[in-house]
Amino acid sequence: MRESSNHHFVTHDGVELFYRHWPAAAGSDAPRRAVLLFHRGHEHSGRIGHLADELDLPGFDVFAWDARGHGQSPGARGDSPSFGTSVRDVQTFVEHIASTYGIAISDMAVVAQSVGAVVASTWVHDYAPPIRSLVLASPAFKVKLYVPFARPGLKLARWWRGNFFVNSYVKAKFLTHDPERIASYDSDPLIAKAISVNVLLGLYEAADRVVADAQAIQVPTQVLISGSDFVVHRKPQQRFFDNLGTARKELHILPGFFHDTLGELNREQATTRARRFILECFARQPERADLRDADRFGYTCAEAEALATPLPAWSIRDLYWRATRANMRLGRLLSDGINLGFQTGFDSGSTLDYVYRNQPAGAGPVGRMIDRTYLESAGWRGIRQRKVNIEELLRLAMASLREQGREVRILDIAAGHGRYILEALQGPEALPESVLLRDYSELNVREGSALIERLGLKERARFVQGDAFDGADLAAVEPKPTLAVVSGLYELFADNAMVSGSLAGLGEAVEEGGYLIYTGQPWHPQLELIARALTSHRAGQAWVMRRRTQGEMDQLVAAAGFRKLAQRIDEDGIFTVSLARRERS
Repeated sequence: MRESSNHHFVTHDGVELFYRHWPAAAGSDAPRRAVLLFHRGHEHSGRIGHLADELDLPGFDVFAWDARGHGQSPGARGDSPSFGTSVRDVQTFVEHIASTYGIAISDMAVVAQSVGAVVASTWVHDYAPPIRSLVLASPAFKVKLYVPFARPGLKLARWWRGNFFVNSYVKAKFLTHDPERIASYDSDPLIAKAISVNVLLGLYEAADRVVADAQAIQVPTQVLISGSDFVVHRKPQQRFFDNLGTARKELHILPGFFHDTLGELNREQATTRARRFILECFARQPERADLRDADRFGYTCAEAEALATPLPAWSIRDLYWRATRANMRLGRLLSDGINLGFQTGFDSGSTLDYVYRNQPAGAGPVGRMIDRTYLESAGWRGIRQRKVNIEELLRLAMASLREQGREVRILDIAAGHGRYILEALQGPEALPESVLLRDYSELNVREGSALIERLGLKERARFVQGDAFDGADLAAVEPKPTLAVVSGLYELFADNAMVSGSLAGLGEAVEEGGYLIYTGQPWHPQLELIARALTSHRAGQAWVMRRRTQGEMDQLVAAAGFRKLAQRIDEDGIFTVSLARRERS
């Protein structure tokens, strides 16, 4: 039996989460490798620790955490600030293991079960980590609630009551046939039968997104499905597997197995498959598909082309979107935000500045109510969170430069009105030595220059007109920046050659060891609404967007000479903000 030791790591918000570590067997000269275990909902690392022996991988360090609100980790039982917080905890946990134990993320494998499998797959989808393999056992992409309309009922109850807790109806005898596991489940004081509605609904929403967009996942993946699962539905598990983007994937259905796949009576049927898959993935050099030409073929290219194709005239869908556009035109008569979108483009710097201010305005109470609804759409919520995330990483990069004794010279190549940059400088920290904001639009330059003056930053900041896709012009910028920012730009242009040219210019401009903050849009729940009903800043054309998976965006950035260090993402998984360092040429 391998002996474990107990440890803690600190999350981004200062919470100390508990984890167990089973060291690898001594004597190996190979680079350290690790398996990370993620437990079911309601349970904890002790319930999955038997896999440290049963996977029979003595050359691997094994780690297993207690998620927030579970086991020996703090927090209300079965609760978390949000599902997205739990996903970010995975990223923090992985970074902790990499830095503390010297194990590269590319030398890690993940084994996760049930709710833990949804958390892990959401992390892989959203953060695109270069892990070696992913094993998902009975992923809880859709829990069997057995009560008609339970999900909308829970949403309504949360709207009325706020967050509350529901107890699991599942008995141990419906989780496994193993009598020892049944007895230990019933007597384990660390098992919490409750789960918060916030976490449960967040689980559903993340699962829907990840299943629908599993083609973004390029990590080799094995899915183990219990054949007699009373807890979760099989159809979304199959759909997830079918949609997976990786060429190296396996699906195994285990007849007669209950939901606790890795704790079943005959679980060696699962563990031997998982062991073989992990070892095979480590026996080969990591292979990642080159995504830099995903603008010319691939599923996001096809998706964008479909959105750009006119619908058959007077079909039901065409009539629906005609009615939607008519409603939008009516709404512009009352809502200042909608009217501004039609005037300048819903993707313009003026519209973004209005969304950032988040102050509903319109004709009377009805107009303000419409404007509030408009500003509270998922996309605009994500935009405001993107601003918060940019400001956080901007301050982080500035602090790092100061610690190195280097000047902070900021360049934003498409700043809009520059509000997200300029407001981030309003604090106790020392001001940058220089801030150069650029934008293609004369209006944006004029408005941004006025904002610089209002904030009293004329001594340090200036705003000029410039083309963000002119790589040679960017490369010649003076003074050479130590911190470059490109926010909300590349998402508007499908062509990767344009993006690569812009990034190459930034790669030449940014000093070695300097930083780049860049944004992405791997997902959006309103793509068709945007394409069929909204107009862009380009002479009133339809606003058709091609999504870039996080893996694609990261590859484009890496090709320009930058190494990704950190990432943030909003709760809906729409907008990412990443920080990268300029490496040696």
